[in-house]
Amino acid sequence: MRVWTRKSSLGGVKFRSEMDAREVAVLRSLVESVVGLLDERSAQAPTDDLSALTGIRSGNTSAPEDATLARLLPDFHRPEGADAADTPDALAQRADLNGALRGMHEPEIIDAKRAAGTAILGSLPADGGRITLTPEQAELWLTGLNDVRLALGTTLGIDADTPDELPADDPRAPHLDVYHWLTWMQDSLVQVMMA
Repeated sequence: MRVWTRKSSLGGVKFRSEMDAREVAVLRSLVESVVGLLDERSAQAPTDDLSALTGIRSGNTSAPEDATLARLLPDFHRPEGADAADTPDALAQRADLNGALRGMHEPEIIDAKRAAGTAILGSLPADGGRITLTPEQAELWLTGLNDVRLALGTTLGIDADTPDELPADDPRAPHLDVYHWLTWMQDSLVQVMMA
């Protein structure tokens, strides 16, 4: 992949880069995996009479059990310090609050994440080549790339203590290279958008 560049024309600002066919295949696979996880989660949402009457969708009220989905769809409320007491009452109140917020907002969050993934998939050249994005598409790319990085980072167990390189015999090593590539791609796009 080449560094993102910014072009101004009569049609407005555009952001451009190029990917080879292999890079397109890797990114497409990762994005499709994230969208698939989100689709599964959305399909598990309960249906209720109030939703049917009002047309307002309701989402799952419990946090995802899958670690990757839990990273993509975290709890809404996490108290810090003294408020974070793990007494049974505090845990129950937190679960109730998070469940209510999740039930109201998760469908829209999933829709936004799915739209970002779809924007990436729709703008990838099938066999590699030039990518041209409008500012709106670039914003969606940033969201989608962030979701893919979060999902891959969770799967690999990446945290603040993870070294930049892993030993060659570590099965995560090639995937860490992909994680770094995604980070570079996202950073390059952010830099050119801020220019």
